[in-house]
Amino acid sequence: MERYGVEVWHCHRFKGRLDGRWHVDCYPATMTPDAFLPVHATRAPDQQVWRDPLALMLDSTGEGVFGVDLDGLCVFINPAGARMIGFEPAELLGCNMHEITHHSHAGGDAYPVEDCPILNAYRQGLPCRIDSEVFWRRDGTCFPVEYSSHPILDGGQVRGAVVTFVDITERKRAADALQRAKDELEARVRERTHELETALHQVRELAAWSETVREDERTRIAREVHDELGSLLVALKMDVNWMDKRLSEQEGRPPEQAQDMRQRMRCKCQNMSRLIENAVDNVGRIITDLRPSILDHQGLWAALEWQAQEFVQSAEMALEWCMTAEPEGAWPEPPEPLAMAVFRIFQEMLSNVGRHSRADRLVVQAVVRGGELRLSVHDNGVGAAPQAFEAPDAYGIMGMRERARHFGGVIEIHSAPGQGTRMCLTVLLPAGDMA
Repeated sequence: MERYGVEVWHCHRFKGRLDGRWHVDCYPATMTPDAFLPVHATRAPDQQVWRDPLALMLDSTGEGVFGVDLDGLCVFINPAGARMIGFEPAELLGCNMHEITHHSHAGGDAYPVEDCPILNAYRQGLPCRIDSEVFWRRDGTCFPVEYSSHPILDGGQVRGAVVTFVDITERKRAADALQRAKDELEARVRERTHELETALHQVRELAAWSETVREDERTRIAREVHDELGSLLVALKMDVNWMDKRLSEQEGRPPEQAQDMRQRMRCKCQNMSRLIENAVDNVGRIITDLRPSILDHQGLWAALEWQAQEFVQSAEMALEWCMTAEPEGAWPEPPEPLAMAVFRIFQEMLSNVGRHSRADRLVVQAVVRGGELRLSVHDNGVGAAPQAFEAPDAYGIMGMRERARHFGGVIEIHSAPGQGTRMCLTVLLPAGDMA
């Protein structure tokens, strides 16, 4: 019989062997499948639809299936396969399938027929499964495909090849999306790793800088104790020795000399009193440098104002001081660790102004609103580029930010050359007693 305009042969059964080849027993369409049934077999009337099971299977499958003869011409193709490449099955029978759908690579380069794995299935007896190539449609577009090609054997002779294929566009799209997501994730991981390595390096440098600062502070305190207190104590010791010696000689002196010596010793005692007062002042100053007593006795807000006044007095600047609380007069006294952190950050802000700004005017604002403190220091100095405050060796800035971050706060810095610098600390204040 003829089907799609050519003589059609039915394939009765496929036999899979260990060598991976497919073997097909074929029979002319003029022979019905009943010819292969045992004599005692009967076919029920409701099974008439199964009179041609292979054709039914090929028409029903969603995968493309076609066969080619030894010249590469199509001898059969199922509707799904023809539809995928934009043809009707009858249009492809007798056509060279390589020239129709496998003639070029995805990039448009010609695909030599001698390299075609489909045809090698019968030319060299090499079954294959490929998922890295494309098939071309009638309209000139291509789609990624996974196909397998196996030789058709009849009585030990190769008659052609049978090809199954499926459109894997969605699979490729999903794989590409997965690869892009993987690449993006790897890029983010690399970026985050670099950030963490940079942060770790900065933390190490900040720790080293902090240790250097502590050592410098210890050295300064030791020098002051030696130079100031040491010299005062030596002078006191010498005066005490002088007094002791003169007192031991006092009994042997005539009355007039004894009276004169008592006057001299009285002056010496007054001098010793002044030395002691100086020593007390120096001890108080050193203690204040280490930890201002005003912070313990009068609280954070008084300590901030005192520090600002001390700074502008020594730096010879004009000060504009502004403290605002909402509701008015509601000044919550923060816990001691937070108060100390705010005070040290304020000290570092003023220190930066003194070292770098060359300003003559300073504006300090402390605003408490909604349980949040905003403490800003604004100078009219030379300013700097924003990058200067992000430099790896800006340890003072890093120290301020680390202190603020420890209590959930943040440091904002706005500066530009010739426009001064504004540094602002924002931190939440825990609910507490109102000052």
